[in-house]
Amino acid sequence: MKIAIGKSSKHPVPEGWINYCEENKLEYKFVDPYSIHIIDEVQDCDVFLWYIYHTDYRDMLFAKQLFISLELAGKKVFPNYFTSWHFDDKLGQAYALKSIGAPHIPTYVFYTKKDALDWIDQTQFPKVMKLRGGAGGRNVILVKSSFQAKRLARRAFNRGFSQTCSKIQYLRDQITMIKNRQRSLLDGLMKGIGIFFVKPEYAKMHGNDKGYVMFQDFVPNNNYDIRLIVIGNRAYGMKRLVRTGDFRASGSGKFVYDEIPQDIVKIAFDVADKLHLQSVAFDFMYYNNNPVIIEMCYGFGTKGSSHCKGYWDRNYNWHEATPNPNYWELEDLLAAK
Repeated sequence: MKIAIGKSSKHPVPEGWINYCEENKLEYKFVDPYSIHIIDEVQDCDVFLWYIYHTDYRDMLFAKQLFISLELAGKKVFPNYFTSWHFDDKLGQAYALKSIGAPHIPTYVFYTKKDALDWIDQTQFPKVMKLRGGAGGRNVILVKSSFQAKRLARRAFNRGFSQTCSKIQYLRDQITMIKNRQRSLLDGLMKGIGIFFVKPEYAKMHGNDKGYVMFQDFVPNNNYDIRLIVIGNRAYGMKRLVRTGDFRASGSGKFVYDEIPQDIVKIAFDVADKLHLQSVAFDFMYYNNNPVIIEMCYGFGTKGSSHCKGYWDRNYNWHEATPNPNYWELEDLLAAK
Protein backbone atom coordinates (compact mmCIF):
# COMPACT_ATOMS: atom_id res chain seq x y z
CA MET A 1 0.00 0.00 0.00
CA LYS A 2 1.49 3.32 -1.09
CA ILE A 3 -0.16 6.71 -0.72
CA ALA A 4 0.34 9.86 -2.80
CA ILE A 5 -0.51 13.15 -1.11
CA GLY A 6 -0.98 16.30 -3.15
CA LYS A 7 1.10 19.15 -1.78
CA SER A 8 1.72 22.71 -2.93
CA SER A 9 3.70 25.61 -1.55
CA LYS A 10 0.49 27.59 -0.98
CA HIS A 11 -1.59 25.20 1.11
CA PRO A 12 -0.85 22.93 4.09
CA VAL A 13 -1.38 19.18 4.05
CA PRO A 14 -3.84 17.93 6.72
CA GLU A 15 -1.81 16.70 9.67
CA GLY A 16 -4.25 13.86 10.31
CA TRP A 17 -3.27 12.18 7.03
CA ILE A 18 0.43 12.31 7.88
CA ASN A 19 -0.16 11.11 11.44
CA TYR A 20 -2.24 8.17 10.24
CA CYS A 21 0.42 7.09 7.75
CA GLU A 22 3.23 7.32 10.28
CA GLU A 23 1.33 5.63 13.10
CA ASN A 24 0.37 2.75 10.81
CA LYS A 25 3.77 2.60 9.07
CA LEU A 26 2.26 3.24 5.64
CA GLU A 27 4.51 4.34 2.81
CA TYR A 28 3.62 7.75 1.44
CA LYS A 29 5.06 10.46 -0.74
CA PHE A 30 4.20 14.03 -1.61
CA VAL A 31 3.38 14.87 -5.22
CA ASP A 32 2.84 18.15 -7.03
CA PRO A 33 -0.75 18.03 -8.32
CA TYR A 34 0.00 20.85 -10.78
CA SER A 35 2.82 18.94 -12.46
CA ILE A 36 2.33 17.98 -16.11
CA HIS A 37 3.53 14.52 -15.02
CA ILE A 38 1.03 14.05 -12.18
CA ILE A 39 -0.61 10.97 -13.72
CA ASP A 40 2.78 9.28 -14.13
CA GLU A 41 3.89 10.31 -10.64
CA VAL A 42 1.05 8.43 -8.94
CA GLN A 43 1.24 5.30 -11.05
CA ASP A 44 3.10 3.42 -8.31
CA CYS A 45 0.55 4.45 -5.66
CA ASP A 46 -2.72 2.87 -4.59
CA VAL A 47 -4.22 5.98 -3.00
CA PHE A 48 -4.31 9.67 -3.95
CA LEU A 49 -5.19 12.36 -1.39
CA TRP A 50 -5.45 16.05 -2.13
CA TYR A 51 -7.20 18.75 -0.13
CA ILE A 52 -8.24 21.33 -2.71
CA TYR A 53 -9.00 24.98 -1.97
CA HIS A 54 -11.81 27.09 -3.40
CA THR A 55 -9.57 30.16 -3.33
CA ASP A 56 -7.00 28.60 -5.68
CA TYR A 57 -8.21 29.04 -9.26
CA ARG A 58 -6.00 26.14 -10.37
CA ASP A 59 -7.76 23.71 -8.04
CA MET A 60 -11.18 24.75 -9.31
CA LEU A 61 -9.99 24.51 -12.90
CA PHE A 62 -8.98 20.86 -13.01
CA ALA A 63 -9.00 19.08 -9.63
CA LYS A 64 -12.36 17.35 -10.05
CA GLN A 65 -11.32 16.03 -13.46
CA LEU A 66 -8.08 14.71 -11.98
CA PHE A 67 -9.94 12.92 -9.18
CA ILE A 68 -12.34 11.12 -11.52
CA SER A 69 -9.50 10.24 -13.92
CA LEU A 70 -7.52 8.58 -11.13
CA GLU A 71 -10.64 6.78 -9.90
CA LEU A 72 -11.14 5.39 -13.39
CA ALA A 73 -7.53 4.22 -13.28
CA GLY A 74 -8.36 2.15 -10.19
CA LYS A 75 -6.93 4.41 -7.49
CA LYS A 76 -8.61 5.07 -4.17
CA VAL A 77 -9.15 8.81 -4.10
CA PHE A 78 -10.07 11.44 -1.52
CA PRO A 79 -12.18 13.34 -2.20
CA ASN A 80 -13.79 11.08 -4.77
CA TYR A 81 -16.16 12.18 -7.54
CA PHE A 82 -19.38 12.08 -5.49
CA THR A 83 -17.75 13.98 -2.65
CA SER A 84 -16.08 16.68 -4.74
CA TRP A 85 -18.28 17.45 -7.75
CA HIS A 86 -20.39 20.06 -5.91
CA PHE A 87 -17.47 21.58 -4.01
CA ASP A 88 -17.84 25.38 -3.84
CA ASP A 89 -20.85 25.14 -6.14
CA LYS A 90 -24.10 26.19 -4.46
CA LEU A 91 -26.03 25.64 -7.68
CA GLY A 92 -24.90 22.02 -7.79
CA GLN A 93 -25.69 21.57 -4.10
CA ALA A 94 -29.22 22.92 -4.55
CA TYR A 95 -29.95 20.46 -7.38
CA ALA A 96 -28.38 17.54 -5.50
CA LEU A 97 -30.34 18.16 -2.31
CA LYS A 98 -33.64 18.61 -4.12
CA SER A 99 -33.11 15.50 -6.27
CA ILE A 100 -33.02 13.20 -3.22
CA GLY A 101 -35.79 14.99 -1.33
CA ALA A 102 -33.47 16.34 1.37
CA PRO A 103 -34.89 19.12 3.55
CA HIS A 104 -33.23 22.25 2.20
CA ILE A 105 -33.76 25.99 2.20
CA PRO A 106 -36.00 26.99 -0.74
CA THR A 107 -33.75 28.11 -3.58
CA TYR A 108 -34.66 29.94 -6.79
CA VAL A 109 -32.29 29.96 -9.76
CA PHE A 110 -32.82 31.81 -13.06
CA TYR A 111 -30.84 31.67 -16.28
CA THR A 112 -32.49 34.55 -18.13
CA LYS A 113 -33.02 38.13 -17.03
CA LYS A 114 -36.71 38.02 -17.99
CA ASP A 115 -37.45 34.98 -15.83
CA ALA A 116 -35.62 36.58 -12.90
CA LEU A 117 -37.44 39.92 -13.20
CA ASP A 118 -40.84 38.23 -13.59
CA TRP A 119 -40.24 36.21 -10.41
CA ILE A 120 -39.04 39.27 -8.50
CA ASP A 121 -42.31 41.04 -9.30
CA GLN A 122 -44.29 38.20 -7.73
CA THR A 123 -42.25 37.28 -4.64
CA GLN A 124 -41.80 38.75 -1.18
CA PHE A 125 -38.66 40.22 0.32
CA PRO A 126 -36.19 40.06 2.00
CA LYS A 127 -34.35 37.24 0.24
CA VAL A 128 -30.72 36.16 0.23
CA MET A 129 -28.72 36.32 -3.00
CA LYS A 130 -25.67 34.11 -3.41
CA LEU A 131 -23.02 33.46 -6.00
CA ARG A 132 -22.40 29.79 -6.70
CA GLY A 133 -18.91 30.01 -5.14
CA GLY A 134 -17.55 31.44 -1.92
CA ALA A 135 -17.09 30.37 1.70
CA GLY A 136 -17.05 32.00 5.09
CA GLY A 137 -20.18 34.00 4.31
CA ARG A 138 -18.53 35.59 1.27
CA ASN A 139 -20.61 36.38 -1.84
CA VAL A 140 -23.83 36.37 0.21
CA ILE A 141 -26.07 39.46 0.13
CA LEU A 142 -29.27 40.26 2.03
CA VAL A 143 -31.70 41.66 -0.55
CA LYS A 144 -34.27 43.83 1.17
CA SER A 145 -36.49 44.99 -1.70
CA SER A 146 -37.62 44.20 -5.22
CA PHE A 147 -35.78 47.33 -6.41
CA GLN A 148 -32.48 45.99 -5.05
CA ALA A 149 -33.21 42.51 -6.43
CA LYS A 150 -33.87 43.86 -9.94
CA ARG A 151 -30.65 45.88 -9.85
CA LEU A 152 -28.70 42.76 -8.88
CA ALA A 153 -30.47 40.62 -11.48
CA ARG A 154 -29.69 43.09 -14.27
CA ARG A 155 -26.06 43.12 -13.20
CA ALA A 156 -26.00 39.30 -13.17
CA PHE A 157 -26.93 39.29 -16.87
CA ASN A 158 -24.65 42.16 -17.79
CA ARG A 159 -21.16 42.67 -16.32
CA GLY A 160 -21.72 40.10 -13.57
CA PHE A 161 -20.08 39.88 -10.15
CA SER A 162 -16.46 39.62 -9.15
CA GLN A 163 -15.61 36.78 -6.79
CA THR A 164 -15.13 39.43 -4.10
CA CYS A 165 -18.79 40.38 -4.76
CA SER A 166 -18.82 43.41 -2.42
CA LYS A 167 -15.56 45.15 -1.47
CA ILE A 168 -17.23 46.93 1.43
CA GLN A 169 -18.57 43.64 2.76
CA TYR A 170 -15.15 42.04 2.35
CA LEU A 171 -13.57 44.85 4.41
CA ARG A 172 -16.21 44.43 7.10
CA ASP A 173 -15.56 40.69 7.16
CA GLN A 174 -11.85 41.29 7.68
CA ILE A 175 -12.62 43.63 10.59
CA THR A 176 -14.86 40.95 12.12
CA MET A 177 -12.04 38.41 11.80
CA ILE A 178 -9.65 40.82 13.52
CA LYS A 179 -12.11 41.30 16.41
CA ASN A 180 -12.51 37.53 16.74
CA ARG A 181 -8.73 37.05 16.66
CA GLN A 182 -9.01 34.98 13.50
CA ARG A 183 -6.62 37.35 11.76
CA SER A 184 -3.92 39.76 12.91
CA LEU A 185 -4.60 43.49 12.74
CA LEU A 186 -1.97 44.10 10.07
CA ASP A 187 -2.96 41.13 7.90
CA GLY A 188 -6.67 41.90 8.13
CA LEU A 189 -6.30 45.58 7.27
CA MET A 190 -3.94 44.83 4.39
CA LYS A 191 -6.41 42.35 2.91
CA GLY A 192 -9.49 44.47 3.59
CA ILE A 193 -8.08 47.73 2.22
CA GLY A 194 -5.91 46.15 -0.45
CA ILE A 195 -8.91 44.67 -2.24
CA PHE A 196 -9.96 48.18 -3.29
CA PHE A 197 -6.71 48.51 -5.25
CA VAL A 198 -5.62 45.00 -6.22
CA LYS A 199 -7.99 42.26 -7.37
CA PRO A 200 -7.16 38.88 -5.71
CA GLU A 201 -5.54 36.33 -7.99
CA TYR A 202 -8.53 33.98 -7.83
CA ALA A 203 -11.03 36.69 -8.78
CA LYS A 204 -8.77 37.87 -11.59
CA MET A 205 -8.24 34.42 -13.11
CA HIS A 206 -11.76 33.16 -12.47
CA GLY A 207 -13.52 36.06 -14.17
CA ASN A 208 -16.91 37.45 -13.26
CA ASP A 209 -19.87 35.28 -12.36
CA LYS A 210 -22.73 36.02 -14.74
CA GLY A 211 -25.50 34.40 -16.74
CA TYR A 212 -27.49 33.28 -13.72
CA VAL A 213 -28.93 34.65 -10.49
CA MET A 214 -29.74 32.65 -7.35
CA PHE A 215 -31.88 33.58 -4.37
CA GLN A 216 -32.80 31.74 -1.18
CA ASP A 217 -35.50 32.38 1.39
CA PHE A 218 -34.40 34.50 4.33
CA VAL A 219 -34.92 33.35 7.92
CA PRO A 220 -35.38 36.38 10.20
CA ASN A 221 -34.34 36.56 13.86
CA ASN A 222 -31.95 33.67 13.48
CA ASN A 223 -29.14 33.59 16.05
CA TYR A 224 -27.12 30.61 14.86
CA ASP A 225 -26.80 27.77 12.42
CA ILE A 226 -25.66 24.22 13.10
CA ARG A 227 -22.64 22.70 11.43
CA LEU A 228 -22.96 18.91 11.38
CA ILE A 229 -20.02 16.93 10.03
CA VAL A 230 -20.41 13.34 8.81
CA ILE A 231 -17.41 11.11 8.09
CA GLY A 232 -18.38 7.53 7.41
CA ASN A 233 -20.17 6.18 10.47
CA ARG A 234 -19.42 9.18 12.69
CA ALA A 235 -21.07 12.57 13.11
CA TYR A 236 -20.28 15.56 15.27
CA GLY A 237 -21.08 19.23 15.27
CA MET A 238 -21.38 22.64 16.83
CA LYS A 239 -23.51 25.76 16.71
CA ARG A 240 -22.11 28.78 14.90
CA LEU A 241 -23.35 32.09 16.21
CA VAL A 242 -24.46 34.84 13.85
CA ARG A 243 -22.11 37.81 13.60
CA THR A 244 -23.02 40.91 15.55
CA GLY A 245 -25.17 43.22 13.41
CA ASP A 246 -25.29 40.67 10.59
CA PHE A 247 -27.42 37.73 9.45
CA ARG A 248 -24.58 35.34 8.57
CA ALA A 249 -23.15 32.69 10.89
CA SER A 250 -20.55 31.36 8.47
CA GLY A 251 -17.21 33.00 9.10
CA SER A 252 -18.22 34.46 12.48
CA GLY A 253 -15.60 32.45 14.36
CA LYS A 254 -18.03 32.11 17.27
CA PHE A 255 -18.93 28.55 18.24
CA VAL A 256 -21.05 26.96 20.94
CA TYR A 257 -20.45 23.28 21.63
CA ASP A 258 -23.94 22.44 22.81
CA GLU A 259 -25.91 19.27 22.31
CA ILE A 260 -27.12 18.87 18.72
CA PRO A 261 -30.73 17.67 18.21
CA GLN A 262 -30.81 14.03 17.16
CA ASP A 263 -33.20 14.69 14.26
CA ILE A 264 -30.46 16.77 12.61
CA VAL A 265 -27.94 13.97 13.12
CA LYS A 266 -30.35 11.53 11.47
CA ILE A 267 -30.94 13.82 8.49
CA ALA A 268 -27.19 14.33 8.06
CA PHE A 269 -26.43 10.59 8.00
CA ASP A 270 -29.31 9.97 5.59
CA VAL A 271 -28.31 12.70 3.12
CA ALA A 272 -24.63 11.74 3.23
CA ASP A 273 -25.60 8.16 2.35
CA LYS A 274 -27.91 9.11 -0.51
CA LEU A 275 -25.30 11.42 -2.04
CA HIS A 276 -22.47 8.86 -1.48
CA LEU A 277 -20.30 11.33 0.41
CA GLN A 278 -17.05 10.24 2.04
CA SER A 279 -16.89 13.31 4.25
CA VAL A 280 -19.13 16.37 4.45
CA ALA A 281 -20.04 19.37 6.57
CA PHE A 282 -23.73 20.31 6.43
CA ASP A 283 -24.93 23.74 7.52
CA PHE A 284 -28.42 23.55 9.06
CA MET A 285 -30.87 26.15 10.24
CA TYR A 286 -34.52 26.05 11.25
CA TYR A 287 -37.05 27.14 8.62
CA ASN A 288 -40.69 27.18 9.73
CA ASN A 289 -39.53 25.25 12.83
CA ASN A 290 -38.04 22.44 10.74
CA PRO A 291 -34.33 21.74 10.20
CA VAL A 292 -33.15 22.38 6.65
CA ILE A 293 -29.77 22.26 4.94
CA ILE A 294 -28.43 25.59 3.68
CA GLU A 295 -25.17 24.38 2.15
CA MET A 296 -22.77 21.46 2.23
CA CYS A 297 -19.07 21.04 1.57
CA TYR A 298 -16.43 18.33 1.83
CA GLY A 299 -13.87 20.96 2.84
CA PHE A 300 -14.25 22.42 6.30
CA GLY A 301 -12.11 23.89 9.04
CA THR A 302 -10.96 21.32 11.57
CA LYS A 303 -9.69 23.58 14.38
CA GLY A 304 -13.10 23.60 16.07
CA SER A 305 -13.16 19.80 16.08
CA SER A 306 -10.76 19.68 19.03
CA HIS A 307 -13.32 21.52 21.18
CA CYS A 308 -16.12 19.02 20.48
CA LYS A 309 -16.74 16.67 23.36
CA GLY A 310 -17.48 13.62 21.25
CA TYR A 311 -19.37 12.14 18.29
CA TRP A 312 -22.32 9.89 17.39
CA ASP A 313 -22.19 6.57 15.62
CA ARG A 314 -24.83 5.17 13.26
CA ASN A 315 -26.89 3.89 16.18
CA TYR A 316 -26.83 7.38 17.74
CA ASN A 317 -24.62 6.20 20.55
CA TRP A 318 -22.49 9.01 21.96
CA HIS A 319 -18.73 8.51 22.19
CA GLU A 320 -16.70 10.72 24.53
CA ALA A 321 -13.67 11.23 22.31
CA THR A 322 -12.18 14.16 20.43
CA PRO A 323 -13.12 13.97 16.73
CA ASN A 324 -10.19 13.41 14.37
CA PRO A 325 -11.68 14.18 10.94
CA ASN A 326 -8.65 13.88 8.64
CA TYR A 327 -7.52 10.72 10.41
CA TRP A 328 -10.98 9.22 9.94
CA GLU A 329 -11.08 10.19 6.25
CA LEU A 330 -7.99 8.15 5.46
CA GLU A 331 -8.98 5.31 7.77
CA ASP A 332 -12.32 4.92 5.97
CA LEU A 333 -10.77 5.22 2.52
CA LEU A 334 -8.29 2.41 3.14
CA ALA A 335 -11.03 0.20 4.59
CA ALA A 336 -13.33 0.72 1.58
CA LYS A 337 -13.58 -2.12 -0.93
